[in-house]
Amino acid sequence: MNKKEPPVRLRAIEPEDLDLLYRIENDVKLWNVGTSNVPYSRYTLHDYVANASNDIYADGQVRMMVENEAGETVGIVDLVNFDPSNCRAEVGLIILDAFRRRGLGSSTLNKIADYALKVLHLHQLFAFVDCKNEASVNLFLHSGYNESARIKDWLYDGREYRDAVMMQLVF
Repeated sequence: MNKKEPPVRLRAIEPEDLDLLYRIENDVKLWNVGTSNVPYSRYTLHDYVANASNDIYADGQVRMMVENEAGETVGIVDLVNFDPSNCRAEVGLIILDAFRRRGLGSSTLNKIADYALKVLHLHQLFAFVDCKNEASVNLFLHSGYNESARIKDWLYDGREYRDAVMMQLVF
C-alpha cells in the first residue's frame, strides 16, 4: 500500500448494512457504471445477506463492506463472475460520494487484490470501465491495472452506447 493511502478494512456484509446496500443497489446514477440496471427489493437484498455464504466457490461471488480507519462504512467491493478454471474474477467497487477523492478507492483495490492473490490464489482481476469515466480509469491505473482492451458500444444507458475499457491486473 502506498504510504499516502489511508488504511481500509474489508468485512462481511451484516444485516445492519441492509439500508446502505439497498441505497447503493437502487441508486440510478450508479447503474451506468456497472452491468446492473434494475432495482432490487429490500426483501431480495435481505435474502442475499441472510443466505450468502461469503465463499466465492459456493456463491460464485464475494461482496464485502469497506470501512475507513474510523470504522465508518465508506463503500462496498465485490468479486463477481468468478472463473475458478482460469483463476480470475471481475472486481466492482463503489465508494460513497462523501468519501471519494481521499485515496480510499486505491486502498480498497489494493486490499482486494491482496485478498484475491493470497487467499483465493487468483491469477488475475479485471473490470470493465466506461471510457468516459476518467476518475475510475485513473483509479484502476493507479492501482496497477493495465488497459488491456477497448470495447466498442459495450455500455448502454438508455440513451446512448458508450465504449468500455477492460482494466486487468495480472499477478
